[in-house]
Formats: sequence, C-alpha cells, structure tokens
Amino acid sequence: MAANTAAQDVRNDISRNPDIAGCNYMAYPGPRQTSLTPSPQGYTPFYISHYGRHGSRYLISQNDYDAPLRKLRLANERQLLTDKGKEVLTKVERMKAESNNRLGELTPLGAQQHRDIARRMVERFPEVFSDSVTVNAKSTVVIRCILSMENELMQMAAMKPTLQFVHDASQHDMYYMNQSTKLLDSLKNQPQVKEAIKTFNDTHSHSDRLMNMLFTCKEQDSNNPTAAADIIMSKERQKQLYKQLIDLATALQNTELRHEFTLYDIFNTDELYENWQRTNAWWYQNNGFSPLTGSLQPYSQRNLLRKIIEETDSCLKLKDPGATLRFGHEGMVMSLTCLLDINNNAVATSLDSLEQHQWLSHNIFPMACNLQFVFYRDNNDSSAPILLKVLLNENEATLPIATNTPPYYRWDDFRKYALDILDKYPQSQGQ
Repeated sequence: MAANTAAQDVRNDISRNPDIAGCNYMAYPGPRQTSLTPSPQGYTPFYISHYGRHGSRYLISQNDYDAPLRKLRLANERQLLTDKGKEVLTKVERMKAESNNRLGELTPLGAQQHRDIARRMVERFPEVFSDSVTVNAKSTVVIRCILSMENELMQMAAMKPTLQFVHDASQHDMYYMNQSTKLLDSLKNQPQVKEAIKTFNDTHSHSDRLMNMLFTCKEQDSNNPTAAADIIMSKERQKQLYKQLIDLATALQNTELRHEFTLYDIFNTDELYENWQRTNAWWYQNNGFSPLTGSLQPYSQRNLLRKIIEETDSCLKLKDPGATLRFGHEGMVMSLTCLLDINNNAVATSLDSLEQHQWLSHNIFPMACNLQFVFYRDNNDSSAPILLKVLLNENEATLPIATNTPPYYRWDDFRKYALDILDKYPQSQGQ
C-alpha cells in the first residue's frame, strides 16, 4: 500500500471515530467479527489459553490532571483565557474530581468490557465451559488487572454456576505476567533512540492553533509579557500543554463523563491524527521489531510465550482442561502479537513507514485487548491432530504457518513455530 494512501486511511478513520487517536487509550470496541469460521468437520473447542489487558482506566499519574490544570488556572487568574479556554478549564476540573483517589483504577466501563468479553467467550465456546471444569485465572498484582479478572470470572459464574475457579495475583508469577529485562529496557533508552523519537514528535506536533484558541495572550504579547511567559511563551511549554490536553481528550472515552461532554471539539482531525502517529511510533519502538531498539523488543514476552506452551502441553493431557486466563497490560499483548507475527505485525521498518506496513497499534491494544488461543479436537478420532486458532480482540487472526484449514492451525506446527522463535533470542542476552 502506498504510504500516502495508508496515511489517508488512518486519518479518515480518525475523522469518523476520533477515539482511535488515543491508541492505547482507546476504549475496547468489541469484536468486528460477529460470526466465526466453522471448525473443520468433527472438531469442537475444548480449551482456551488467554492473555488480556485490564479494561478502561483512569489516567495513572496525578500530574496528568494537575499539570494542565495549573496552567489553565493561572491563565484564568490573570484573565488570559478565552471563553473556550474557560470551558476547557471547567471540563478538566471535572475530570480531576472524577478521578480523585482513583488514579490508574478500573472505571465502570472497564468492568463492563470484561463482563462482555467473558459472556462472548462462554457463548462462542460453550463446550470449553461445560459442567464443572476449572477456569484457572491469574493476574498481575495491579488492582485494575485483578478487578478485570474478577469481573470476567463473576460473569462466567453467573452463566455457568457449576464452573470451578482458581484465581490468584502474586509476585510469584510476575516473571512471565509482566516481564522486564534490563538489556531490552536499556536499548529503549539509548541517546539515538530518544533523539529519533524527539525528531519524529517535533515533525508531527503543531500546537499554535490550540494555544490561540485557549489563550488571549500571544507569544509576542508586548502588553503583558510576564503573564504570557508563565503560560505559553515557551515553545516547550506549549508542546507539553498540548500533549496533556490531547491525552485528556482521548482518555475521556474511558470514563462516565464521556456521556456529558467532549474535549475533541478543541482539536481538528489533523491534530488528532498527529497524536495517533506520535503514540503509534512510541509504542512501536518500545514493543515492536524496531531497528531503533535492536529489533528485539517483542522478546520481552519470551517467558509468557514459553509459559503458554508449557501450560498448554499440560492441559492437553486432560479430558476437560477448561480455560487458562491471564490478566495484565497492553505492552504484553502488543509484544506477544509482534513476537508471533500475528496479523503480520512482526514488522521491522522506520517510524515514518508504519502506516505503509499497516502497523496500527489501536488494532492491537485498546483497553481490554486480548489474545485467545482456542484449541479444538476431533472427539471421534483420537489420532486426529489438535487444532488451534488465534483471536486478537475476539477477531480471527492469521499466523505465518501453512494450513489447509485457515484460520485453524495444527497445534504441533504452532508449537514448533513458537519454540523456534524462542530459540532465536540470543541466550547471551540473559533471561
């Protein structure tokens, strides 16, 4: 796809749905695919292995709310806000009040997302959740992830009261549930990487229009230079405020205040699109096969992938293995998707070419994003190969593995493919 055509496609999508501009702030849209491809004749689902991100949340840092408020309040005190600026101040005040003592926590929408995902999982694959099978669930130790897990389990229990549940959240499992590696982290923090992303951001950020909309003082306001300098004289301060406000605008979709007002009205489509480009590039360099960061970042999930294989090997020996559910964060879903080249996301390219290669982060990791590995067997022929298919955000996904029955793949082929990937990680780089 030509670069300008790909860019126009994303821009048009954002014009129709500005929530896309939030990338990882995007609220879970639900599956596009309403009906799944029938399984090969004789095959029925019998086990699900899963990793999912927590649902919609409030912003994590108090400064996410306080930093823009400080500037807007100061400008208001000095009578330097336009009417639109005063309106924005009121809205941000309300967002801060709503998030009071709830930083980073699951919102009501986030809880509903997980109840809906669980409901669809049970409805789509009732054979997996039959009788008194066990659902084994683990979460990272972060409260929004724990509550996401509990919402799914409560929904399943309501639908299937005979199910048995084992659920836990412990540091014991963090080595694969939310792994961090010193080497891979160090590659993200190299000076040349920071300079590359800064250059990209500077090229894809234009704050002047918004500043003129919100403030009566201009950069060269000779009548009140001190007041103006405290707020927007510095280009760096302008960029900071611009980014803070666009983060609030895109994060609003995850809260109940989304029903009452919007902040999208202070941004045009080009500005929202540029925010998407900046965020998309940042996540690519940190979680994708970016040459900037050594083309190794997806290997941050090597322990998770190995755990999925090991637990699957064990569960497939059982008559009714049920489901293994894991709840964590977007970086894990993103990196695992790239590591396995799901939907052709194992892309190694430049930041400027991401759209051309269809590396679109919002399709991978909105709030409550999830990977479901669904396993099938032929109950009439025990010698028939076990099959699996992968759902990314509940939509059937592709793998670079030969198959005569897409989107179904032989488990043995997938297992070998995944282990071969893991073998490519340089052991000298450490665990």
